[in-house]
Amino acid sequence: MVRYILFVFIALYTLSSCTADSMATLAPLPLSVGKTNDIRIICDQDDWDGPLGDSIRYTFQAPFLILPNPEPMFDLRHFTADEIMNDELRRNLRTYIIVADLSDTSSPTTKLIQQDLNGEKLRRAKEDPDYNTMIGKNKWATGQMMVYLFGNSIEALSKNMREKFPTIARRINEFDLPLVHKTAYVYGESNLINTTVKDMMDIDMHIPSDYELAMAKSLPGKLQKGEQITEDAVPGIDMVWMKRNTKEELSNILVYSMPYSSKEQFEKQNIIDLINQVGKKYLSSTIEDSYLVINDVDLPVFSTDLKINGNYAKEIRGIWEMENDFMGGPFISYLVHNEKEGRLSLLFGFVYAPSKAKRNYMQEIAVVLKNTNF
Repeated sequence: MVRYILFVFIALYTLSSCTADSMATLAPLPLSVGKTNDIRIICDQDDWDGPLGDSIRYTFQAPFLILPNPEPMFDLRHFTADEIMNDELRRNLRTYIIVADLSDTSSPTTKLIQQDLNGEKLRRAKEDPDYNTMIGKNKWATGQMMVYLFGNSIEALSKNMREKFPTIARRINEFDLPLVHKTAYVYGESNLINTTVKDMMDIDMHIPSDYELAMAKSLPGKLQKGEQITEDAVPGIDMVWMKRNTKEELSNILVYSMPYSSKEQFEKQNIIDLINQVGKKYLSSTIEDSYLVINDVDLPVFSTDLKINGNYAKEIRGIWEMENDFMGGPFISYLVHNEKEGRLSLLFGFVYAPSKAKRNYMQEIAVVLKNTNF
């Protein structure tokens, strides 16, 4: 009888333990929390305090392109593997990069990577020097990104980090994009501005509802008989300027549509000249005789070819200034070729936020400008 009772007790205890384990396994993961551009670096403390940590900070905190005052591309915070595993809240953040030298078998971070690689991936990591990164998702929380960066020596690890940084940065920016989009459109869209742009230019834009219409101007597509071609009557020119004014920043978006004439219009200097022409005519502050210009004398202007919803475009980034006034800030511009309509659209966004960080505002503007269909 005693043996029977003992058997039942053990069976019930085992069943209870298995059920608890199953419940824990089946329990939904918590939602990840955190902001865009925030990265948690997981590596050993000695590595973070040494040359490897210097390399991580130098690489991932490189300046965001391009701002009046340097701001890092990413915001970093360091945790050791023990600090992460001993604190559940630290495991609920959005983005992690786990960095380890796989040859250091006593390293807690190495053991953490080995657990996740295991099997064939771990064998390949030890034998193939070109296999040195891996992307994972939802390890500890839903909506989480894990970047594993490893090598078989500190030297190899540093080399891998320099070579793979552009790819890692791009993947993190892509991962952050839905959150940037959500932040930009937190209050919805402005039907008034969207309709205005659509009616004037036949362009589908999605302008956040916290923007206000500052100016809309449509110039004749054809000159009337006897009318002279002047600066105020260039055929086929349309322009809409909108802005958001808060206590922290003044964000501006300008859309300028004109006929396409030649591929030379996409040359960087010609785009700068176009922005200066538009800025001098339409964009001013409250100071008399002030107007917006691009500073391409003291500061660089960067250009990139890309496509926006299937249309060829040229992106340029740099710094704008207000002539005859003490204002300035970053800008991003896309000159887009609407080949079907034979037109060009200048999508120009710029921010004025003195003494404030501007990186996130520029990322939001870029999302809005790219969310355009022709």
